[in-house]
Formats: sequence, structure tokens, C-alpha cells
Amino acid sequence: MATKVARVGVKREKDWLYFLDRRGNVARVRRAGGGGKASKGTRQTVAKVGVEKEDGFLYFIDKDGDVAKAKMVRRGRKPAKKPARRKAAKATPRRKAAKKPAKKKAAKKTARRKTTARTTRKKTARR
Repeated sequence: MATKVARVGVKREKDWLYFLDRRGNVARVRRAGGGGKASKGTRQTVAKVGVEKEDGFLYFIDKDGDVAKAKMVRRGRKPAKKPARRKAAKATPRRKAAKKPAKKKAAKKTARRKTTARTTRKKTARR
């Protein structure tokens, strides 16, 4: 499980997030809660410890306020394999498909009816 790295004994206060910064010191920032944003630049160094971090370990502040580390679990991850080198295929020139010209549609011609005396009488009678 977790092993203690340094005994610090930090007393926690409400609404603060405690963590280990880049230099290995215990620091804290205001927690953003209730939909508000935490203001930038409010990081405070609580205790200068200077823990040197190892790869593959997670560092945190335990319930006693001491610095502890735990081995990171990485399930399902396999080391990345190098891709196999593919043989170069012979370059064969490809012929481009010839584009066919688009056919033009013939415009429809509507037959116009000649107006006769009979059709004009019907139109006037309907009005």
C-alpha cells in the first residue's frame, strides 16, 4: 500500500486542498466550491520538505498530514510496440479514369393552345 516518505504533521483547514508541489514541498490552494472559481495565485507553501519524487509513484498527503507515496497501478497498458517495417511496393503508374461528358437534357416544349372564340367565352363566363 502506501509508505510514509516524510513526517510533516500538517493540520488541515476546511476549504483548502493540500498537495505536493514540483519542488516536493507541501502546498495548499483554496478549493473551488459552490460554482465559484478559485482565484489564481493563491498557492501557499505550508511546509518545506523537499521530497525527491520517483517515477511510477503517486505522492499525497495522508490523513495524519504526512507525505506518503503509493505505487501507481496501470492496468491494461502494455508497452508500445515499434511498428513493423513494411517493404516498399513497386511503383506502378495508375491510369486516370476518363471523365464522361454530362448529357444535356432536352428542354420540354409545352404545346400552346390557340385561343379561340370558344375558350375566351368560357373564361369570361366563369368570372
